[in-house]
Amino acid sequence: MTESRSRTFYVLSAIFALYVLFLYGPTITILVLSFQGPSGGMTFPMNGVSLHWFHNLWAGIGVPNVVDALVNSLKLGIVVTIITVVISILAGYAFRRRFRGQDTLFFTAIASLILPSIVVSLGIALEFQLFNQTITGFGDSLVDNYVDIENPTGWTNFLGFIGTSIQDNFQTLMGLFSSGLGAHLTWTLPFGLLIMFAVFNRFNPAYEEAARDLGASPWQTFRFVVLPMILPSLVGVALFGFTLSWDEIARSSQAVGSANTLPLTLRGLTTTVTTPVIYALGTVTTAVSFAVIGTAIATLLIVQARRRRHGSDAGRGV
Repeated sequence: MTESRSRTFYVLSAIFALYVLFLYGPTITILVLSFQGPSGGMTFPMNGVSLHWFHNLWAGIGVPNVVDALVNSLKLGIVVTIITVVISILAGYAFRRRFRGQDTLFFTAIASLILPSIVVSLGIALEFQLFNQTITGFGDSLVDNYVDIENPTGWTNFLGFIGTSIQDNFQTLMGLFSSGLGAHLTWTLPFGLLIMFAVFNRFNPAYEEAARDLGASPWQTFRFVVLPMILPSLVGVALFGFTLSWDEIARSSQAVGSANTLPLTLRGLTTTVTTPVIYALGTVTTAVSFAVIGTAIATLLIVQARRRRHGSDAGRGV
């Protein structure tokens, strides 16, 4: 005889169903509408099913520069991921030992998580504008003091040439891989650090001591002992790094200069585009995110299958 469920069960089930609806409903709706027919509109009902709007998206019809924005986001996401993984590993190693100022450094590193993203973006933009003004002022000063002077020397001619070059060629330090990269790292690095700190906090140093006792160098110990054991966590750090960078809009809004990332382009198109091509762009963006997640899951499954066949990966390298 089955036990009757309480009213609380049905209430919680309804709440969970609403949560799932609000979480996945918009994504599914955009996915479906992106396959509207050529004469379809922005809402239901569907007027045929086709890849027409994906073709327009690829051809740039109604959405100029979207491919450039996609490439910018991919390149920035990859660079952010690599830097986040490397710094997180090094910081995790460093924080295994107590040192003066450790707590202060830790809280400073993760403080950007509690700061409003738009404030971080605006602050970085103002900082780089100050750098630009300093460099421009330096160039103007060199031109004023060392160009068209009486009795010039080789040194004064050189300084004048530098000043003239700055005036003629310098535009801004702001860009995708300068201020934009820094803005994204303020968002991805704290997550990477927290993950690796937790990993190394419970990492048994006896494995490293055993490797050193057997004559392994520090690099061999890291490559053949530590790295295989922390690989699943590194995959998680990489996943956080790329997906957070890929979807970031607030910290990019003021910090990427004249370059555009895909989220910024998508935000701008929401006010100007009146065809389902914007849904096609949203579907592509979501597909990239799921592809990255799928790659991470596949990597973890491969590592787990390898460990089931051969035991621990320690000693085999990566």
